[in-house]
Amino acid sequence: MQEECLICKEPLEYLEQEEIMECMICHKKEYSHTRCIKGHYVCNECHMKGIDSIMAVCLNETSQNPIQIMERLMNLDICHMHGPEHHIMVGSALLTAYKNAGGDIDLKSALLEMQKRGKQVPGGSCGFWGACGAGISSGMFISIITKSTPLSYKEWGLSNQMTSKALEKIGEINGPRCCKRDSYLSILTAIEFVKEKFNIEMQYIDIICQRSFKNNQYIKERCPFHQRGQEQ
Repeated sequence: MQEECLICKEPLEYLEQEEIMECMICHKKEYSHTRCIKGHYVCNECHMKGIDSIMAVCLNETSQNPIQIMERLMNLDICHMHGPEHHIMVGSALLTAYKNAGGDIDLKSALLEMQKRGKQVPGGSCGFWGACGAGISSGMFISIITKSTPLSYKEWGLSNQMTSKALEKIGEINGPRCCKRDSYLSILTAIEFVKEKFNIEMQYIDIICQRSFKNNQYIKERCPFHQRGQEQ
């Protein structure tokens, strides 16, 4: 059994209906579907403490490969096996690679906007909203680079198309959750989308997941990034 609860390392459980929870770290009370089997709750904000380190990595990156950038972000201490930090990391990796591949954006301001938006997507949205935060993050990426608003035309459509395509890829695998798998799928889908719609070619590499042993819900050979020898 791998670590899940940030307090006691026990597995998480998900409730059908929200209940009032008190964060064990900041003591904020709020409604949530999630707690560990011993009753501990950590709010999204505390779960993502230190999230500014994402920007520090991205601003010093020269890679045009969002998968490589994502791997570096996943190696940060603030990144857990699962968690809402991925809702920021996917878009941040894409923004960085897009900029390095020739995209015309102010990377620092784009990353700040990505962080603000990504923080608003709570953990567990994949199961409770029917929309994985990693897929939503790829749509946010397109929205930011096109400067889309609710009143935009083509930009509005492109942002929603991106989210739709990423969620379709994620949904085809079926569950349960895996923030790593869904992040990879969202990024790979975005690479193709940007090449087709924006004529900017970000680099990519074949992915063999090195973190499946940390996932209590590992789906083994059903995962497109499955590594042979990790079946146990």
